Amino acid sequence: MMNNILSREKILFNDRWMFYKGELRIPVAVKAGMTGGITDSASLSEGEWLHIAFNDKGMGIGDLQWRTLNLPHDWCIEQQYVADESIGSRPGSHGYLPMGVGFYRKVFTIPQESLGKKWKVRFDGITGTSTVWVNGHLLGEHGGGYIGYSYDLTDVLRYGEEGENVILVKVDATEYEGWWYEGCGIYRNVWLEQTDHLHVAEYGTYITTPTISEETAEVQVQTRIRNDYTELKNIELMTEIYDTEDQYILTVSSHVDVDWYSENEIVQNINIDQPKLWSPDSSVLYKAISIVKYGGNVVDRYETTFGIRSIRFDTNEGFFLNGQYLPIKGTCNHQDFGGVGVALPTSLIEYKIKLLKEMGCNAYRSAHHPPTPELLDICDRLGMMVMDENRKLDSSPSGLSQLERLIYRDRNHPSVIIWSLENEEILEGTVTGARILKTLADTTRRIDPTRPSLAAMNHGWNDGGYADSVDIVGYNYGQRRDHDVHDHEAHPDRIILGSESASFTVTRGIYEDDPVKGYCSMYGTNIPSWSCSPEKAWGDVVKHPFLTGVFIWTGFDYRGEPTPHLWPCINSHFGLMDTCGFPKDVYYYMKAVWTDEPTVHLFPHWNWSGKEGEKIEVRVYTNTETVELLLNGKSLGEQAGNRTDYISWMVNYKPGELIAVGKQSNEIVVEHKVVTTGAPHRIVLYPDRKAMSADGADTIPVRVAVVDKDDNVIQTADNEISFNVTGSGHLLGVGNGNPSSHESDKASYRRAFNGWCLALVQSLPDAGKVRLQARSTGLLSAEVELQVN
Repeated sequence: MMNNILSREKILFNDRWMFYKGELRIPVAVKAGMTGGITDSASLSEGEWLHIAFNDKGMGIGDLQWRTLNLPHDWCIEQQYVADESIGSRPGSHGYLPMGVGFYRKVFTIPQESLGKKWKVRFDGITGTSTVWVNGHLLGEHGGGYIGYSYDLTDVLRYGEEGENVILVKVDATEYEGWWYEGCGIYRNVWLEQTDHLHVAEYGTYITTPTISEETAEVQVQTRIRNDYTELKNIELMTEIYDTEDQYILTVSSHVDVDWYSENEIVQNINIDQPKLWSPDSSVLYKAISIVKYGGNVVDRYETTFGIRSIRFDTNEGFFLNGQYLPIKGTCNHQDFGGVGVALPTSLIEYKIKLLKEMGCNAYRSAHHPPTPELLDICDRLGMMVMDENRKLDSSPSGLSQLERLIYRDRNHPSVIIWSLENEEILEGTVTGARILKTLADTTRRIDPTRPSLAAMNHGWNDGGYADSVDIVGYNYGQRRDHDVHDHEAHPDRIILGSESASFTVTRGIYEDDPVKGYCSMYGTNIPSWSCSPEKAWGDVVKHPFLTGVFIWTGFDYRGEPTPHLWPCINSHFGLMDTCGFPKDVYYYMKAVWTDEPTVHLFPHWNWSGKEGEKIEVRVYTNTETVELLLNGKSLGEQAGNRTDYISWMVNYKPGELIAVGKQSNEIVVEHKVVTTGAPHRIVLYPDRKAMSADGADTIPVRVAVVDKDDNVIQTADNEISFNVTGSGHLLGVGNGNPSSHESDKASYRRAFNGWCLALVQSLPDAGKVRLQARSTGLLSAEVELQVN
């Protein structure tokens, strides 16, 4: 029951859906609406014409195998891996998990007092092609899984005693939109929205800051008012501004006539004194509340979060935020994660952004599609700049519609600094491609002239006039034969950005290539021909500021696109972290060069039984002035640090303790050690936090380590660990970052991979305590208690 009727209400519509996996034939209705079946009440009415109008007879929900679940949901991750290279748009690209068709069904009620309001259902993301019915009425079909869409339910809902409502969603995920793991299902949030017929239009505010100084910021608020009544309305629009601590600043008011079944845009100019600017180091946010009044009554209240900041790209000097030079330290990222596939709870998205921030990353590229709305909210709040990406080069009505919805949806986010219009399209450098790209760029400038457009190109930079269509030319792997540097010399007026680089294929904890298992050495001895090391990718930016910055491919490993090995590999090796967020050694190179926190990190591990006396290359990433290496207390020499590369020693292996000591002005400021560990002894649990919300969605990642008697993590351990969750939570999923593991992410157990695995504990809607227990044969078990508030 939906209660508390307000002028505007946005209700999370994720709980208690029923799911059926498989195809069901639902013919097109020859009359408006249905009279039963799964698209409606599941019971058959009798009467003249009903045998024609009723077109899913025999499909009552009792005839099918349904299960109850909460959204978001990715059913693909629940399946078994199949060694079939035809799965995906190219071999292995979908991680050897088959796609398919599924149905989601939900029964709900709407109170009688909501009659006369406007109602919409909004889907933030459904894989592939989706078809929606409500109370037997076919509302529409939508293609494209990465941008949201909505349907007006006002006419077809049942209110109060009229009866229950039924919504049915068919998800056809049999076709692929990309060449990575895309999942299957309603994998983002669903919302039920209620407004008055007189309201702020969909994505109806646009807030810009034309001029900014230390003393004042000019803020322009453009608001579109929608009137769905059948007569002209004279309305008052009041816009209230609040600061980051919710303290009231000021109000502006305007009166305007809005004709029936139309929209009117109101422009209001505001000055905010002593503005606090948004940046990655100080993510200050403001709030605008749009209050629509008619006849003295409030009929709508609409909130918009915004930030005050300026951006500028210079052809020679790079990027400037709020007038200050800021090299872009970015990573490209797909949206999946261990244990959940693409159906990430908001708390897991935040966990990923925090891991990137800790590494020193200041920019996120949503590759190669629009992100979920919650990701941008998090980036606004935590201070992470975003390259917001359109799915593909497409100026068809569908393609333009998806681009327009992306920009209208996201243009108030201060974190968004660039619109990326395409990625590595075949038509780059052609005149046809240039025409399509110009249409996309012109559309972007029309809706949001405050941010630059970019094409993420991997060829054709100087052909067909293609690059002239966008404001910034993206260079994917521009380091090849120094294309980016040479093009700057040939085209000095071109703004260049390293939109994708590195593709450094390495496997966490692996130091020898193993093509049978599909592992790649952390020494980088098996990387693709087009790729380079992160040292090269970042070093070029340091030497050439006109490159503006770089987006490393990728922040995290992701399912699908296994490179350079196919089966048994089921995911990529490109990440600075694995699919569970466990850092690889190269993570610490980025941290050393992207932060000022004293950092020293050495590798490999020091468990090399049978290699006593053999030489092992020991590499160190650091940002300290010097590093001294010691083996069992004996110095092996001291070297100057290198903030754009690693330093190394050849060491005769001897069991014991290897320590790298970082020094500034001959004073020890940081050290890192690896030891020859003993036998596996016990399990240790490291929850990311100890409390979560009782909303049935909040999720805590728990890192699980296998240690010896001295509590050293055993970097070669692969013990199978079983999990049990009791109390006010449940086990959402498991993972270990092993790119060749075929274990289920939805099982109650997981093998450690090189010492670590991950358990995801999700809250239930009831407050209380939740306990996670971890057990393994021959090891001391572990338990952690978490609070659900």
